[in-house]
Amino acid sequence: MTTVEAPAADEEVLEATPEFEAAAERQERRRGFLLALPEFGYLTLFFALPLVIVVVYSFATRNRFGGTDLSGWNVDSYLKLAEPLVREIFFRSVWLAVLTTVICLVIGYPFAYYLATRSLRVRNVMLVFVMIPFWTNFLVRNYAWRVILGNDGPLTKTTEFVGLGEQEYLFTQTAVVLGLVYGYLPFMILPLYAAIERIDRRLLEASRDLYANGFQSFRHVLLPLSMPGVIAGSILCFIPSLGAYVTPEILGGAKTTLMGSYIVTQFLTARNWPFGAAMSFVLMAIMLAATVVYFRKGGRTL
Repeated sequence: MTTVEAPAADEEVLEATPEFEAAAERQERRRGFLLALPEFGYLTLFFALPLVIVVVYSFATRNRFGGTDLSGWNVDSYLKLAEPLVREIFFRSVWLAVLTTVICLVIGYPFAYYLATRSLRVRNVMLVFVMIPFWTNFLVRNYAWRVILGNDGPLTKTTEFVGLGEQEYLFTQTAVVLGLVYGYLPFMILPLYAAIERIDRRLLEASRDLYANGFQSFRHVLLPLSMPGVIAGSILCFIPSLGAYVTPEILGGAKTTLMGSYIVTQFLTARNWPFGAAMSFVLMAIMLAATVVYFRKGGRTL
């Protein structure tokens, strides 16, 4: 028979008191802060500090020599955002970003559903195909589209061969949308696949047992349950499409100026840094709002 020895009189017995739990929690928070300190420093140096500089320059004044005067603060650069040319470029950027997001959703949702309902082996192979574009530099992929859509490219030759005549694809909004959809389609497919793959298939079977047809099952069961993936994929496509620079510059040319290209022009050509900084800050604010929507509506449940 074993006996339990009582603790010695001079030994300290730690009880799970509220004070002890609070001290342990504070110690855990300090440990987490020290572990995250390098990341905090990196984000402060390469994200927060440049953002503060952009905000400061947005209130500065451009002098007649193309320099920036930081002493005369004003909101003239923000007032210029209401000019007709800026509004036209902004609404064109928003329209193309929305169009790109809708096309990616229309293409990506059926593909993600098909992908999520395949066997594990087929699923892995198809996921590799989705990820293959990331193996090539984004700039190289855009130049490849420039060759495809060019006057001597295979697409133009095909239209001439079937009797449709020579078609102009390059340096149009159509070319920009094609390039954006190709570049950001995986960002729509992957969140949708992650959301659809987690849905219990018995719910769809139950809806069919209750005499719902395929469209009703999709509308009342599949789509609501996969909405976090729809929101996440839409945000991940809309944000980079809105501020895209490489694709519109290569495939759109001067005929399709978007916000990204116009901001670069203000910094490098017009040398109007305050105006470029104001547009950059407003664009970042819009993207931040979209990111907040993603984390509140899609990110926590995906």
